[in-house]
Amino acid sequence: MSDFTLVIGNKNYSSWSLRPWMLLRHLGLAFDEVQIALSQPDTRTHIAQYSPAGRVPVLRHGALTIWESIAIGEYLCELTGRGWPRDRAARAHARVVSAEMHGGFQALRDQWPMSARAVGRRTPMTDELAADIERIDALWSDCRQRFGANGPWLCGDYSLADAMYAPVALRFRSYGATLSAAAGSYLDTVLQDAPLQQWLADAALESWTIAYSEGGLPGG
Repeated sequence: MSDFTLVIGNKNYSSWSLRPWMLLRHLGLAFDEVQIALSQPDTRTHIAQYSPAGRVPVLRHGALTIWESIAIGEYLCELTGRGWPRDRAARAHARVVSAEMHGGFQALRDQWPMSARAVGRRTPMTDELAADIERIDALWSDCRQRFGANGPWLCGDYSLADAMYAPVALRFRSYGATLSAAAGSYLDTVLQDAPLQQWLADAALESWTIAYSEGGLPGG
């Protein structure tokens, strides 16, 4: 039994759960996984056993209970001394882009819900959605220009910033975002990542379906 327990939702739909799961894998930390199916009659009851906020993900480490994906990530980085860039300027930049993802891009979240199994989806492009995609493209491209010499990830080595944007990569894969060359290259790096491939394989085996996350079907 591991020292860590990560409580997550459906791998096909739970973008918030994906983030700490990815970071734990990249940090090489063993953890037990508890999965709670979302949007079921008993979902709230099951989550309440683990989370005072009534949402996933939740990390348990000994007597500690930590919720919110960015807080879990910060805790794991502090605990291990890894997961942020070593350079102070790069570390500050990684933190600010992580915070921007945590608190922003509402149009992207609403109009392109994560469905990890989905490919070839199409939805009407709104001004708000286009603005979110453009901003993320600019953010990724800027990170790669600043820190690309240090490694293939946003700020060189893999960091919490990359985990925070992993669900965006899956949305771009599902709905076919048009990106610049630099952002597109980073997207390829994320999608080819072995832990993300494992998450996708697990999601493909799930039988649950959440109707409101299945918008933008092919031709729709």
